[in-house]
Amino acid sequence: MIRPALTEVGIFLIPFAVYALFLIATRSGLLVQSSWPAHRLAKLVLGSLLLVVTSFVLLARFSGAPPKSTYIPAHMENGRFVPGVEK
Repeated sequence: MIRPALTEVGIFLIPFAVYALFLIATRSGLLVQSSWPAHRLAKLVLGSLLLVVTSFVLLARFSGAPPKSTYIPAHMENGRFVPGVEK
């Protein structure tokens, strides 16, 4: 469960990293407070949220089992462990 959470955090941070790279490339002062005004941070947050929501929608749409499939949970057969499968 930690990997999907970290993936979403990473997706959220992408716009901030791109803007930081832009500041570095233009030599505008990465750590200067005037390079990070509130309106620009608001736009970065909105862009980040849009990316995260889009990734959630794509994850729900294109992952998982097909509709109407049946999940058979992991179980024991003749003393052997049989992993769960989608049918």
